Amino acid sequence: MSNQKISGGKALMQAFIAEGVETIFGYPGGAIMPAYDALYDFRDQLRHVLVRHEQGAAHAAQGYARVTGKTGVVLVTSGPAATNVITGITDAMLDSTPLVVITGQVVSSLLATDAFQETDIVSITQPITKWSYQIRNASEIAWAVARAFYIAREGRPGPVVLDLTKNAQFELTEFNYEPCTYIRSYVPIPKPDLTQIEEAANLINKAQRPYALVGQGVILGHAEKELLTFLEKAQIPIACTLLGLSAVPTKHPLFKGMPGMHGNYSCNLKINECDLLIGIGMRFDDRITSTLDTFAKQASVIHFDIDPAEMNKNVKVNVSVLGSVKETLPLVTELLKANRHDEWISSFDALDAIEYEEVIKEETNPSSDDIKMGEVVRKVSEATHHEAVLVTDVGQNQMMGARYFQFTKNRSFITSGGLGTMGFGLPAAVGAKVGAPNRTVCLFTGDGGFQMTIQELGTIMQEKIGIKMIILNNNFLGMVRQWQEMFFDERYSFTTMHNPDFVAIAAAYGIRGKHVATHEALDEAIAEMFQDDAPYLLEVKIEAKGMVFPMVPSGASVSDVRLK
Repeated sequence: MSNQKISGGKALMQAFIAEGVETIFGYPGGAIMPAYDALYDFRDQLRHVLVRHEQGAAHAAQGYARVTGKTGVVLVTSGPAATNVITGITDAMLDSTPLVVITGQVVSSLLATDAFQETDIVSITQPITKWSYQIRNASEIAWAVARAFYIAREGRPGPVVLDLTKNAQFELTEFNYEPCTYIRSYVPIPKPDLTQIEEAANLINKAQRPYALVGQGVILGHAEKELLTFLEKAQIPIACTLLGLSAVPTKHPLFKGMPGMHGNYSCNLKINECDLLIGIGMRFDDRITSTLDTFAKQASVIHFDIDPAEMNKNVKVNVSVLGSVKETLPLVTELLKANRHDEWISSFDALDAIEYEEVIKEETNPSSDDIKMGEVVRKVSEATHHEAVLVTDVGQNQMMGARYFQFTKNRSFITSGGLGTMGFGLPAAVGAKVGAPNRTVCLFTGDGGFQMTIQELGTIMQEKIGIKMIILNNNFLGMVRQWQEMFFDERYSFTTMHNPDFVAIAAAYGIRGKHVATHEALDEAIAEMFQDDAPYLLEVKIEAKGMVFPMVPSGASVSDVRLK
């Protein structure tokens, strides 16, 4: 690198380019203005997407990261801008999404003086990041950015915050960029223990009723092929967690669906019938396990994960296999005997048939005049030949999307899992489409969540981002209303929504759209929506009090899953 001195703002841009950054999601302001001034000269190398709210920048960067496998980058100013990205940072931490978030800060001489738009963002974000650091001198920028990208992407991914003072952006510095490849105190990928590998293989070889729960760790580790080789050799049926969906094609014969609170009937019941439960790149969270004292007590448990902190955190396991699943799965596969578990695998079928008759049949092909949520999801998935990227908001739309959308490609499902952030969907879909411009991106959202970040329609307009937005409008906060109906004596306390004309709002942003309220109109509108690559908003009037079933009530056993 040249030893010619450049400004800190320019050093930041040069560091981004050195790390392979192509896209930044952000919003300018006073304390980050020198960096934005430098960005003006890098417009041919760095695409900047101007969001309409800083929370939108964080969620868009998450969508971008999830669909591409790259690190998402956020650039915002200080004070309220920095605090506005906290929800997205927390969401990224809980869902292991790699982000580098740059926040502006007042000049160093004004720190701790309560200066205009000064906020101690480092202290605020330390509990919700992998690393949070304040840069006070331009000479630190190259070192800090290299370290930030290394920490964000290596091992279990997550967000990093760099708080950049305004004086550091102005100062001149020699720019010598060295990518970070090692930090003494950080071991991102534990070395596999061959004893653990052998113990895991022995348990699998002896099992008569093995069952795998596959999470997002497989996707983050780029281990989809290794997973299928492992499963097919031992003939192990699998269910994918919410964030693990699309790791395996929906039509794969070993794929049985999704476990958890609104998962498939068979997937939940078989947890308490298997003799070996294998968790792969997942964290046994409460939405999967429900009450722990009745979860898979009859089974031996193997846990594959990259993060030692997840081992025995919730579910006590017999064998912990630490390391990247891309490395550990093949090591175990080598020791497996080719096996068949035909009777065990086929035992899922009878339960699937019950769920189809009790739930799926009416939900996807309703006999009533009301449009059902599952019907909309199924038809949109079919219209995309099951090749689209599905982005959801949070609530009933999220669960219905997960249950009825089908996947043929990996990295095709983006949602807020651990934090459950309403408002996530619209900006995340923006980021997903920016990251995968040649793929169809479909957003399913509710009328409540859509309005939390509705201003990002402006981003779609300005950037000409061709996402397909489907609002499942029941004029309720649907998931909360479902709980009120089931567990609070139908006392619908402040869950009724009086909504605006969403299609008219979209039209004000130059986005085409349509209202539909009948089955016939739905078919026509879906066909119209996919006629071209332009953004489109489809508002579907669904049944007011639709329910998401199956359901494992909070605090119940997974065996107590309800179909109605």
